[in-house]
Amino acid sequence: MKKILFFASVLIASQVAFAQAPEISRDEHGTKILKGFITKQDLATDTAFKWFSENQKGYVPEQAALQTMRANKDSISIIAFGGTWCDDTKFILPKFFVLADAAGLPQDRITVIGVDHSKKTIQHLSETFGIANVPTIIVMKNGKEVGRVVEYGRYGMFDKELGEIIRNAK
Repeated sequence: MKKILFFASVLIASQVAFAQAPEISRDEHGTKILKGFITKQDLATDTAFKWFSENQKGYVPEQAALQTMRANKDSISIIAFGGTWCDDTKFILPKFFVLADAAGLPQDRITVIGVDHSKKTIQHLSETFGIANVPTIIVMKNGKEVGRVVEYGRYGMFDKELGEIIRNAK
């Protein structure tokens, strides 16, 4: 756990300090894959990711999750792993950003890391965090992981489970 705590701190600091562009490739279907640090802006402005704005339309965050995130916005950080090729990521990640924006979660508290089809990314980050499925949204508080939502979560509602994790974080 100390290793993850240290690595998460270094990860977030290095993203801010170096703001490195993601590696770009295409799979056998021509789908654009971003591997590494991704920003909301990368997804919102690239015409290859039309799904981003399309999947934000009409989404209304679960209200308890919204209120909980809003109340804790200055004490949590989020690390999200996703694949720009992955249907679950294409559905959930845009909605996560709607939730985060509505809650006022600062963008500097959100780190998004793109993975390839084999769930690998730069600097072995997916292995360090034990990522097996995407999207995986990890909630950090005081530099420690307090919980994670994998894909749609236990309820089929990622936002509800995210709210519970944040509410129960110590």
